[in-house]
Amino acid sequence: MSKTNIIDEIFEAFREYGDQLYEGGEQVTQQQHALQTAHAAENDGASDTLIAAAILHDYGHLVHDIPQEVVARGIDDKHEELVAALLDPYFVSAVTEPARLHVPAKRYLCAVEPSYFNKLSPVSVRSLERQGGPLTEAEVKAFEALPHYADAVRLRRYDEMGKDPDAVTPDLAYYRPYLEAGLKQ
Repeated sequence: MSKTNIIDEIFEAFREYGDQLYEGGEQVTQQQHALQTAHAAENDGASDTLIAAAILHDYGHLVHDIPQEVVARGIDDKHEELVAALLDPYFVSAVTEPARLHVPAKRYLCAVEPSYFNKLSPVSVRSLERQGGPLTEAEVKAFEALPHYADAVRLRRYDEMGKDPDAVTPDLAYYRPYLEAGLKQ
C-alpha cells in the first residue's frame, strides 16, 4: 500500500466506523473524539506529528475485530498496540510512538500526578483498572526513559479533553496535511 493510500484507508475507516460511540459509554463518537483530541493538540501549539498522533491514537478501536460487547465487559482491546503495528510501516515514530504510549501515559500520570486521576472520565477510570492501574515506581522510571514519553504524556492530556459532545472542531479533511507530514519519506 502506498503512503497516500494509507491516509485514504484511515479516512475510510473513520467514514465506516467513526460514528460509533466512543468506548464504554462516553457521549462522543470515535470521530468526534479523534477530532477534539487533535484540535486540543493544535490549540496547544503541538508539532504536526503530535497532531497526527492525536488523530490516530485510537485508530485501533476503529479497526480491531473484537466485538464491542467484549470490550464493554472489561476486556482490554490493546488498541494502542494495534495502531502502532498497523501504522508503523507508514508513519514516523514521532506519530506512532505517542499513539502507542498514550495508555501507559495515563497510568504514568496517575502515578506521578495524583490529581490527574480526578480529571479522568468514569470510562477512563474503568479502563485504567483493566490496563493495570497507576504505574509502579520502577515502571515510572522505565516509562520516562522512552524516547517519546513526553509527547505521549501531552497526547494523554489532549485525549482527556476530547470527550465533549457539543465541541465544534474542523472536519477530518482539515487534518490530512498533518497526517501527510507524519508519513515516512
